[in-house]
Amino acid sequence: MHATSASSAASRPRRARMRALLALTAGSLALTAVLPAAAAEAGTAQLPPVNPAALRQAIGGLPNQQVVSALIDVSGSGGSWRGASGTADLATGRPAGADARFRIGSVTKVFTATVVLQLVAEHRVALDGTVQHYLPGLLPADFPPITVAELLNHTSGLPGGTAGDGEGDPALFIAERFGHPTPEQVVASMAGQPMSFAPGTEQQYNGENYYLLGLLVEKVTGHSYADEVSRRILRPLRLHDTTVPAATDDRIQGPHLHGYLTVSQGSQPVDVTEQSPYPWAEGGMISSTADLSTLLTALLDGRLLPAAEQRDLTTVPDVPYLGTSQCQLGNPGRACFGMGLMEVTIDGVTLWGKTGSRPGYTDGVFATADLQRVLAYAFTPTDENAAYFGFITGIADAALR
Repeated sequence: MHATSASSAASRPRRARMRALLALTAGSLALTAVLPAAAAEAGTAQLPPVNPAALRQAIGGLPNQQVVSALIDVSGSGGSWRGASGTADLATGRPAGADARFRIGSVTKVFTATVVLQLVAEHRVALDGTVQHYLPGLLPADFPPITVAELLNHTSGLPGGTAGDGEGDPALFIAERFGHPTPEQVVASMAGQPMSFAPGTEQQYNGENYYLLGLLVEKVTGHSYADEVSRRILRPLRLHDTTVPAATDDRIQGPHLHGYLTVSQGSQPVDVTEQSPYPWAEGGMISSTADLSTLLTALLDGRLLPAAEQRDLTTVPDVPYLGTSQCQLGNPGRACFGMGLMEVTIDGVTLWGKTGSRPGYTDGVFATADLQRVLAYAFTPTDENAAYFGFITGIADAALR
């Protein structure tokens, strides 16, 4: 195993988080906060039946130079379809299966937010309680009070946000992908950096918020983050494909997609399936499209959260968004993240969900508020810096047309 410093390690999750949302925004899926939660609750106009032929075409022709494999899981009142395309393992030629597992990156945050909001419902955590109260001494002493709510909806103002981050460096990632910094080391890398803005006044997507929330879960419950996710979500929903890997477990257990990166144009892709899961509560989990669809359905139909906390999940603060990514389309410069889910408008249809990415993997899960349509997708891109415009918009159009 390679050792990795906290500062070097902290730069990689920020690049990965930027890629996670650029995979969606660069695909011009019109991330926006134009409709309030009340409008979403009123229902979605009737969508057409699921179109298997269109979905099959959207992920056809794989593998190619940009994408090795892809999965789609669509469900809801208009029907359902699951499919796969491409190659799960280039070394063996094994085809991708619809039940394959993959690294979900920042979709992990949905699991983390759900556990925290359950603790809020149990009156063990207060949304207006501060990080400094629950985790004394962890943040620099000169930081202002930051609430749990501000961590959940990315209005904390903590340093380390994605605005201005550079593009990923595949060669550096390949060389250092087995480093295992601890959550405490990642949080400590904020020392000496200024706050991005006063807490609660703006929104900026920032994975450091969710490292802190993972540590909060452990402090309040006395159990590991993995144990709480398993007890509260995985076992009740029977999410058998979903795991929180141990800190030093670089593998994906069971049938899975291999991830690949190319260092330069024309070079042979490098298998990066085995990599550190150190992003942990902000981006380290493994799952499948079927499990992600089940998770989001259970969140929106009330099985996982009481009504008040369910509203918190989708309540977008009325504040500016700092930076030029994530929330800029449709309602430029305004927030689009609630306390765990983001609001997205695609082809005039408003959905709630989350995107995720780790080097070699990109995925997302979205649903209409009335669960007419639930879409989970994953694919394995070979260039983490590319904008997969046509591919992602093709999946979205096929799912909603």
